[in-house]
Amino acid sequence: MFLQAVLVFVIPELLAILLFILPWIRNAIEEWDWSFVYLFTWWFHTRTFVGRGLREGLVDNVKYTVFWILVLASKFVFSYFLQIKPMVAPTKAILKVNIFQYKWHEFFGHSNRVAVVVMWMPVMLIYFTDLQIWYAIFSSFVGATVGLFSHLGEIRNIGQLRLRFQFFASAMQFNLMPEEQLLGPKMNLVKKLRDAIHRLRLRKIESSQVEATRFALIWNEIMMAFREEDLISYKELELLELPPNCWNVRVIRWPCVLLCNELLLALSQALELAEAPDSWIWLKISQSEYRRCAVIEAYDCIRYLLLSVVKYGSEENSIVGKFFNEVDGHIQIGKFAENYNICLLPKIHSKVIQLVELLRKPRKDERETVDVLQALYELCVRGFPKLKRSIPELRNDGLASQRETELLFENSVQFPDAEDEFFNRQLRRVHTILTSRDSMHDVPKNIEARRRIAFFSNSLFMNMPRAPNVEKMMAFSVLTPYYDEEVCFGKENLRTPNEDGISILFYLQKIYEVRGMMYYYRALKMLAYLDSASEVDIRAGTQEIASHHSSRRNNRQLGDGHEYGSALMKFTYVVACQVYGQHKAKGDPRAEEILHLMKNNEALRVAYVDEVHLGRDEVEYYSVLVKYDQEQQREVEVYRVRLPGPLKLGEGKPENQNHAFIFTRGDAVQTIDMNQDNYFEEALKMRNLLEEFKVHYGIRRPTILGVRENIFTGSVSSLAWFMSAQETSFVTLGQRVLANPLKIRMHYGHPDVFDRFWFMPRGGVSKASRLINISEDIFAGFNCTLRGGNVTHHEYIQVGKGRDVGLNQISMFEAKVASGNGEQILSRDVYRLGHRLDFFRMLSFYYTTVGFFFNTMVVVLTVYSFLWGRLYLALSGIEGYAMETSKNNKAFGVILNQQFFLQIGLFTAFPMVVENSLEHGFLPAVWDFLTMQLQLASVFYTFSMGTRAHFFGRTILHGGAKYRATGRGFVVQHKSFAENYRLYSRSHFVKAIELGVILIVYAAHSPMAQDSFVYLAMTLSSWFLVLSWIMAPFVFNPSGFDWLKTVYDFEDFLNWIWYKGGVFTKAEHSWETWWYEEQDHLRTTGLWGKLLEIILDLRYFMFQYGVVYQLNITGGKTSISVYLLSWIYMIAVMGIYVVMMYAQERFAAKEHIKYRLTQLVVISMTVLVLTLLLDLTSFTLLDLVSSMLAFVPTGWGLISIALVLRPFLESTVVWDTVVSLARIYDLLFGVIVMAPVALLSWLPGFQAMQTRILFNEAFSRGLQISRILSGKKTN
Repeated sequence: MFLQAVLVFVIPELLAILLFILPWIRNAIEEWDWSFVYLFTWWFHTRTFVGRGLREGLVDNVKYTVFWILVLASKFVFSYFLQIKPMVAPTKAILKVNIFQYKWHEFFGHSNRVAVVVMWMPVMLIYFTDLQIWYAIFSSFVGATVGLFSHLGEIRNIGQLRLRFQFFASAMQFNLMPEEQLLGPKMNLVKKLRDAIHRLRLRKIESSQVEATRFALIWNEIMMAFREEDLISYKELELLELPPNCWNVRVIRWPCVLLCNELLLALSQALELAEAPDSWIWLKISQSEYRRCAVIEAYDCIRYLLLSVVKYGSEENSIVGKFFNEVDGHIQIGKFAENYNICLLPKIHSKVIQLVELLRKPRKDERETVDVLQALYELCVRGFPKLKRSIPELRNDGLASQRETELLFENSVQFPDAEDEFFNRQLRRVHTILTSRDSMHDVPKNIEARRRIAFFSNSLFMNMPRAPNVEKMMAFSVLTPYYDEEVCFGKENLRTPNEDGISILFYLQKIYEVRGMMYYYRALKMLAYLDSASEVDIRAGTQEIASHHSSRRNNRQLGDGHEYGSALMKFTYVVACQVYGQHKAKGDPRAEEILHLMKNNEALRVAYVDEVHLGRDEVEYYSVLVKYDQEQQREVEVYRVRLPGPLKLGEGKPENQNHAFIFTRGDAVQTIDMNQDNYFEEALKMRNLLEEFKVHYGIRRPTILGVRENIFTGSVSSLAWFMSAQETSFVTLGQRVLANPLKIRMHYGHPDVFDRFWFMPRGGVSKASRLINISEDIFAGFNCTLRGGNVTHHEYIQVGKGRDVGLNQISMFEAKVASGNGEQILSRDVYRLGHRLDFFRMLSFYYTTVGFFFNTMVVVLTVYSFLWGRLYLALSGIEGYAMETSKNNKAFGVILNQQFFLQIGLFTAFPMVVENSLEHGFLPAVWDFLTMQLQLASVFYTFSMGTRAHFFGRTILHGGAKYRATGRGFVVQHKSFAENYRLYSRSHFVKAIELGVILIVYAAHSPMAQDSFVYLAMTLSSWFLVLSWIMAPFVFNPSGFDWLKTVYDFEDFLNWIWYKGGVFTKAEHSWETWWYEEQDHLRTTGLWGKLLEIILDLRYFMFQYGVVYQLNITGGKTSISVYLLSWIYMIAVMGIYVVMMYAQERFAAKEHIKYRLTQLVVISMTVLVLTLLLDLTSFTLLDLVSSMLAFVPTGWGLISIALVLRPFLESTVVWDTVVSLARIYDLLFGVIVMAPVALLSWLPGFQAMQTRILFNEAFSRGLQISRILSGKKTN
């Protein structure tokens, strides 16, 4: 009967396993809504429609299942052998220890079970946390493998770019140029196989002249965009461009940067093989395609140049032509080396250079030119041939003048027009090919330009869908939410320096090169032209652009103008300017600036909310879309949709996006934030990306296309570099693994591309409930997954992104994200995903969203449990008694080793190193990692961990998450001590001081700490955390250790602490206002939140309980009365404080004598009591110091509990004492934090060292940080 009963419970589990192996069956069952289906599948079937049919296909199922089985197996093996098993024997040994006498009053008898719990607590916390680390390790290797198969990192730098450049035209033709679309709707197997083979052959197929012409037009446009962005100079532009095929050159004219030094190398090879046959010489030269092209281009250009300089129709022109015809004849029959003296080539080469240099001069000297031409004639016609001919023979062959008196070239030189820029550019190119001895590996010099060129080049060899014609591509829109930021900087705003003497213009010139989304419009116009243009048109267009430097410089356009219409039909940029209507009504300059942008960008549309006031209290709200009409020369309204009420329901941004979503056009919408940028070369691949919507990934087509981001703010400072590296790792390797194989990628913000028609009836691209949807973007991913969508990730295209670069900005952003994750736990979306996803996919979801923040919090709790546990063992006497026997030394040694598992947090940086290795190479990745450590990256990441843990934990406990505007503005400036204290006091400083006190008390009372090496080994990571949490805001603060600024900061801090303020005083001006705002979360929390807060605050009383029994005055007594009597000290101190505060308030202003008399009485009584204690008891001065460490935390614990009980205490006289005491404690904390800062500021040379650490990356990129810090201006 028992087995039969068990079978009833086992059958659903067996069926669940079967349906897990056959996911399509479960999806079909879940999508049916029949009653009998629900009857037989009650354990997973739900009446709720959302969340049905979430199973992936069998292949995807197997992939993420195998991934997690390997992760879990590694974790359990590691935990068993290195965590759990070593603890078993020591635990048994400790349980057998019979402690006859504790050092304090023990409430739990003489059992050691409490000690065992204390010792196992950090071990178990690590056991439940380290799966996050194993996920990081495995995801790194899997992500690197997926990246390798995606051909990421094939071209990592300009050096590898040179080796592959000759194949680019073929790759571009295959990927970016459309093929003739067949009528069949789907790509058959044969075509897929043919495309795959062609992609492999792209690495070996050299470009044809036809492909090169199209490629040249696109490549030159990209280089021109770089020039417009000021990434490259005009000289670098000429070295990088692919010039049009002119001057009768017979080969592809590669960029000069590839042909540099090639002609000189070919010349040296020809001299080495001077006696060899032509075939040998040419075979040697042709081993390098660039060298072969350089030789042919130089030869053809010199011939064209000589024929151009020598007058057409003159006898000299005929001689030049016949000479080259003769040379061509010998080359064709392979007799060049046999008939010509190759040793004279260097002399001819030098004379040709001399001629070109004469022609490049602004004022050309005809006499010198004639001399050089005559010298060339003598070398080439008389000296170059091995068979010497007489004058009559040369005349007979047409190689000598028929005139007897007049010298050659005397009256036959004609100089080209000095204003002919096209001719001059070709002449400069010829000169570069002839003279360049430099390898030009540093062209372009700008690191961002080099990175973008390398990425674009690499992407041409990655797997991407074939591009359709622009007319047949999917139409799309870009949507950007805008609230109240600056639109256009005026000259005054750009040039006005800040407090450190740096203008925004200087900042932008040195660090940012931002353009925007209108590159899509420009790219589509070019692609539409290429789609319809013939080869003749493209050649003519290339010539025209080359002669004008740019197709926009003279307001000319390619083609007949139809490409403008095609681009407008396929692309629209909608900016959701929520308050644009209010700006217009107020006459705000930003309204005019927005109108100016619409006027100059015809694809730009603006959506805003219009408030129409009908009466005293009646207001109607409308969503309005406007554009600028070029014919009417004014703003016109396109649509007006009435809203049921005010727009803002939550934080504002999601409503702003969703109300404008209806005004987008096309099949897809790309969401772009205000801190993002676009690149012209990446915009060319947008139509390829949109084709991904037609491809099945697993059993579904994509509904969100994830796009790679490039963080371009890493050059501002080392801090920005750390943030950039961390973010880059997530948006590349992290999201790559989430999409494949884990199939759990969500929408983490911009710049993903949404299937517009799929999302339109499903609630838009974000959710707008207040608080719970504070991280609004990720809910689009939750919504997509729950409703059967599919999110993919594509890395052959990228969008620029600017991240927060100041520590305060970064902390506010991480606080927002951590709080948002705390709120997500309460959302129905996460609840449904947790219930409806299968076990392994649910693990992926958990450890990449809320689980990451929960585990970060647990890591911090592990540090707390470890240190509090050590303090318990030391103060109770267990540690000392156990160490007296060698038998138990081993036990504590094993427990001590567990502490080092806290260090494994270092593995969280592992994905960053692996991704850098993949894309930049192993040695550069290791070097970057070591450099980051030297620049104190570990301090920053430890500090960030504290930020995430604090705000996530507080949100879980009390709620109260709020949107924190980071600003993302001008941040390379010094932050005051008061500002840093306001921001980090509760999240870092107080916690660090608490841990520091634990470590000091432990060092004073632990027998194990008597051995300095053991103490350091045991507490090193804990001290590192304490110092990181206290010092990071000052280490990463510009001029953080400047002595004068430190002095001024402390004075400002004291003014802030003591300023009383009033009703309307802001937190940055008054401590009291800030203090009340800091406790707002306790006013809104529930009963359980308050109870848990009080329970957590009770830990502060542990100091007093443990330390009082160690004082000499107790005489070794362990009675509970010792602890109770110790409260007399607290009461006495509180009484003295209340009396002093009362006297100050009552007498200090008008009756100063009474105030001084009160002070004298109190001080005298205190001294008298201390003297009596020292004389009559065993009390010592050391007891006094220990008492401070014991009773100061008790006071803070009392204040913390009083804050929870504020509703009951605020109306009593006690509350004023609480506020006054809290002010003193914050002053004390401020002094403790300021002490090391002041010491380091006083030390000579430390400020310079800090500046070097903070701005090392900026130094290497030529930023003038000395100017940024000193405020000096240069003329």
